[in-house]
Formats: sequence, structure tokens, C-alpha cells
Amino acid sequence: MADFESSRFLTSPAFGQADLSNCELEQIHLAGSIQPHGALLIVRETDHVIVQASANAESFLNLNAILGKSLADLDGDLLLSILPHLNDPLHAVPRAVRCRLGKPLQKFDGLLHRPKEGGLVIELERAGTAVDLAQHAEKGLSRIINASSLRNLCDETARVFKDLSGYDRVMVYRFDEEGHGEVFSEEREPRLEAFLGNHYPASDIPRIARRLYEKNRVRVLVDVEAEIAPLVPRISPLTGADVDMSMCFLRSMSPIHIQYLKNMGVSATLVVSLLVSGRLWGLIACHHYSPRFVHFEVRAVCELLAEAIGTRIAALESFSRSQGELFVRQLELRMIKAITHHGDWRVALFDAAQSILTALGASGAALVYEGDVQTTGEVPGTQQVRDIAAWLDSAPRSPVTASAALGMKEPSFLDLKSAASGILATPITNGPGDYLIWFRPEQIKTVTWGGDPLKPMVIGEDPSDLSPRRSFAQWHQIVEGTCEPWTPTDHSTARLIGEAISDVILQFRSVQMLIAQNQLEQVSREIRISDQPVVIINATGHLLLASEAFKDLLPATHLAIRQIEELSAFFDDKDEFQRIADDLLNNHRAWRGEVRLFRGKDMAETTLLLRADPVWATPERVLGFVLLFTDMSDRKAAEVARREFQEGLLERQRIIPIRLDSSAGITFQGLLSSLIENAQLAALEITHSSEVASMPEMLEAVRVSVTRTGELLEQLIWHACRTSK
Repeated sequence: MADFESSRFLTSPAFGQADLSNCELEQIHLAGSIQPHGALLIVRETDHVIVQASANAESFLNLNAILGKSLADLDGDLLLSILPHLNDPLHAVPRAVRCRLGKPLQKFDGLLHRPKEGGLVIELERAGTAVDLAQHAEKGLSRIINASSLRNLCDETARVFKDLSGYDRVMVYRFDEEGHGEVFSEEREPRLEAFLGNHYPASDIPRIARRLYEKNRVRVLVDVEAEIAPLVPRISPLTGADVDMSMCFLRSMSPIHIQYLKNMGVSATLVVSLLVSGRLWGLIACHHYSPRFVHFEVRAVCELLAEAIGTRIAALESFSRSQGELFVRQLELRMIKAITHHGDWRVALFDAAQSILTALGASGAALVYEGDVQTTGEVPGTQQVRDIAAWLDSAPRSPVTASAALGMKEPSFLDLKSAASGILATPITNGPGDYLIWFRPEQIKTVTWGGDPLKPMVIGEDPSDLSPRRSFAQWHQIVEGTCEPWTPTDHSTARLIGEAISDVILQFRSVQMLIAQNQLEQVSREIRISDQPVVIINATGHLLLASEAFKDLLPATHLAIRQIEELSAFFDDKDEFQRIADDLLNNHRAWRGEVRLFRGKDMAETTLLLRADPVWATPERVLGFVLLFTDMSDRKAAEVARREFQEGLLERQRIIPIRLDSSAGITFQGLLSSLIENAQLAALEITHSSEVASMPEMLEAVRVSVTRTGELLEQLIWHACRTSK
């Protein structure tokens, strides 16, 4: 019996054959049917013969016996309309066409795309009226670009999409780290109850559906009561398998999803994906309480605006991280000054105690270092703080450890919830027990769910009988033992603070080694195992200690180094490094700058940031020198990515599609300039962020978004030009 139950969750049910125990795996992209407000044709590209069609195609298009016919033999100009686009990247972005078909001839809008299995998919809908781009796209872009906060941006998004789409309700739906959704912003007709602030469990949107939202950015359901039109034949003659309908805007919806909407009283939906840096951040969900269809032009403007919104969210998130980085830089300067004036960097950490708390929205903080505990704000007792540090040691090492419900992770800490319902911790050395820990108290709150998430389903024998939650009356859950969740910016700031403290400790320990020889063995071990490449030189230039991280930079065949001058052999500009060394030894001048080192076994050239500082015993006497090296590879890659990104934007802005007339070209250029301005603002925030390693990837995501929106905008205006003739 157990094996049978397990198999239910491992089997991927066919479309329409799932129940609520396995709907997570339903093959919704293999629907084999479409919604009846359009028709679908699948064409063999070698001879343009129709090999599959939706069952309603002949009646919808007013054509007879189309299976097995060439497009050239159909009444109308469909073939002539698609021929110019067959070399376009139809696998990535569908291409819109306007054609005439049937007897008598009628106008249709078509979307073309090419599945990876082969063949050409043509989806046809009755032609609609042109959309005023100046009214919707320009106005919408302006409001998006000028949004100064995430809340303001999402509220504006709901208003813009309500005006554009005409649906009864528009919600900006944001996912949390666990996949649960929250209605973050909402615009609705006054007669409707508010969903703002409602939460919905992650199970409401299965993983397969989330992946499809990433591929097909705009999805429309016209009428929950409509009868679907199956593909004929069901199995593709081209592949011998079901057709992958991931990119089909006509694809029929899962019966479970249809029932879900019926339970809510919703008749029609428009859902637009919000992608931020390549991840599904949320959805713009539009609900209507009677059947509703929106034509291609509206859908294209929705997708274009959603791309711009995703770019703006990336900019706002990067700005938040950059503010954290600014705080860390100021803290690092205070700690270095504290070493000079007080001989201890810890004085600076809590000298403006509120700032270390405000930076992460914490109510208390504790520093556990070399067995000592220092605290500020509301924190557990000293022994309890030590216990938390020991618990952190027992877990896999991570740059940041966070929990908004510490007592649920470790029941022995449950009694600490008044001060430490949640913690955010970062290690400050490579050794055990050394942490900076922030605390947040319990925040008892009421979470409003759209239905009881603990009773999500009733399973019947037929998919049409399934009820995801028969009542969507608001269900209130009192949540105890948790704090306000830690945000990605909190994680980033904590990690940066930990790294800054680690660097300061390394410098401090280097100074300690020079001042206090009796601590040599302990401190030198800490320096040797440090992740930071560091070299310590005495006053005469003799090498006292080099960390293993620095030795790893050198070729495997290097000989033992005794004097600072011997290091010059490993640098690209030997004379320049020798000049730096001489100036350091003879004039005791600190030096900052980039150097290039031949690194590792393959002698690859690597750019490093070198910080060379004298260590003073008195204002007149130098004890020695500390050389700290930082790998600049990520920073260089980020600079290249930033330069290529800017050049790509400029190149894109110079290109006006040759198939647009002059007036359309001017409209295209104006809207594209707004999109590029939005992208440049995002790039500016991203490049000011401290996340250097991820910067190229984030810039590439923005570049891809600009390219996609440029293509959408081009075909939208081109389509508008065609429909106006």
C-alpha cells in the first residue's frame, strides 16, 4: 500500500487526469486542446502542409477540409503573411501577423511560434481594433520609471493594468521565499470585496505552472464555461508525441484550475508574469466576473510593461542593497579608526549602537568573539547567546544564517521568543564560536488566507468534481513564534558586515603579531588559514608570514620567499612592484592600487587590488608592513559586463526597423528611449551594488529584457501600421 501511495506522487498525470494529490505534476503543457475563441494550425515547414488543427478550425475560419492541405491552397493570404517571418527567432518570441481567410474573407490576427520539436504553430483569433500606444504604453512607462519605492511601483502597476485591460479586478501578486503568494497591491470595482493582503499557499500554483509562467509571459482565459476544442489528430504526425503547447496563448486550462476559478466566482482571467533577474518574482493577475477577451495589441502592451516593471523592481532592490553597502563602508572606517585610537575595533561596532540595529531592522545584536560576548538592545542572556553561537557551529557553515522562527528550528530556544524569535547571524572569523548575531522579537500577527490553507482540497472520483477550496471566504490564522521575515537586503547587508569585520580582524591580528610576539603561534595560525591573501613583512623587508591563500596565488614551483623584493618576480610589471616595495620600506608610505600577478599552475595573469600599510610602534618607529591582496577578477568581469551592456543599449537605440514608416519609426524610437532609460536606471543601481560576482548575470538579465521588449514593441507598432491600412 505504501509503495502504491508513493507512486501516486511520482507519476506525472496526463492533462485533465490529475486529482489534488498529484496536480503538482500534471502535464498542463501537453493539453492537446485549446480555448474556442481562436483556432490553431500546425504546419510542416518543408511544404507548408497542415498536419494538425484544432477541431473548431474549419468552422472558426470558415474553411473546408483543411487537414492535409497546403497553406497556399487556402482561401486568403495566410501563407503570404507568414513567409517574411520564417527566419525570425520564433522559438523565443512569437511573431504577430494580420491575414485574411475564409469565404467570405475575414480579418484574423495570428501568432507564430516554433516548438523545439519542429513544425510551425499558427494561432488565429478574430482581428481586433488598434490600441492607442501613446495613451497606454507611454503613460504606463512614465509611471513605472518614476516609481520611487516597491509599494508605489506595485500600486501604479495595478492602476495602469486596470486602465489598460478593463478587468474588474487587478492584483499584483508577490511570491515569498517559500513560494506562498500575497496580494501586494490591488485595484477593483467598488462592488467587489477586497483581496488586498490575502495570502495563498504555494500549492495553488504548481511548479509546472510556474515554469510555464516563465516561458509564456501572458496567459488569457476567456470563459470558464467554454467547451475546449481538441487537436486533431491528438498525436503530432511530425513527432509521434503530444504537442508541447508551452508557448500557445490559446492552450486550454487544467480542469483543476478552472474549478478553482469557479469557486472564486471568476469567469475570465488575464495573468502576466513579473520576472526579476531571470526569476519569477510575482504575477499581475486580472480577474473578470463575466467572459472577457483581450486582443493581441492589449496583450503585447501588457507584456512590454511587465518587462519594464521587472527591470524597475531589479533597480529598487539593487538600490536597497547599495544603501546597506554604504553603511558597511562607514562602519569599516569607524573600526579602523578605533584600532588607531583605542587599540580595539570592537569599540566602533557599538559606538553608535542604534545604527548597527537600524541597518537590519533588528531590536538587538550580540558580538561573540574569542569567548567574550558584547550586546546592545534587547537580547537574550549571555549564556543563551553562547548557546545560540554553539548551535550555529553545529550547522553547516554559511556566510549568513537566518531564521524568522528560531524556536521552531530549535525547540530549546522557544522560550527566547520575546527577544529572539528570529536571528540573523554571520561568522566573523574562520574559527568556531565567533559570530555577529542580530535579534528580532516575536511579532504575533494575523495572516489572512483566501480559504483555509490547512484544508486545501476535497478529492472526488472525477476531475470535474474536484474542489481546490470550495469556499474562498477569508480565513484568519494567528501566527505565533515568528518575527518579521529577514529580507534579501538584510541577508546581503549582514554578509557584508561580516566580511568587513573579518577583514578588520585580520588586519588587527596582523598588527597584534608584530606588537606581541608571545601571541605569534595563535595569531599566525589564524592568518595562515584566512581566506584573505596577506603577507606580513618586518621593518627590514624580511617576510615573517604569508597566508595559505596568498601562497595559492603563486606558481606551484615557487621557491621559499625571504625578502619582499623576491615577490617582484611573480608580477607582470616587476619594476613597478619593486618601486612600491622600495617606497614602502624606505619612505613608509602606504600604497593602494591594482597589480597583475602570474597565478597558479598555469601562470594565468590575475588582477589584484593591493593594500600595503606600515604598522607603527610609535610615530617615529615602524614595526613592519602588512600587504593585503584582493582578487579583482569579479570586479573586472563586472566592468566588462557594464561596458558591453551600455554599448548594447546604444546600438539598440540606433537601430530603427527598416520596415516601419517614418511616423511609426518616431513612435518606436520614443518608446524605446523610455525603455532604455528604465534599463539604464536599473543598470546604474545594479553596478553600485556590492554583489560584484552576480553583477554580470544581473546586467545580462536586464539586457535580455530590453531586447525582448524592443522586439515586442517593434512588432506591436509594425502590427498597428498593418492594421491601420
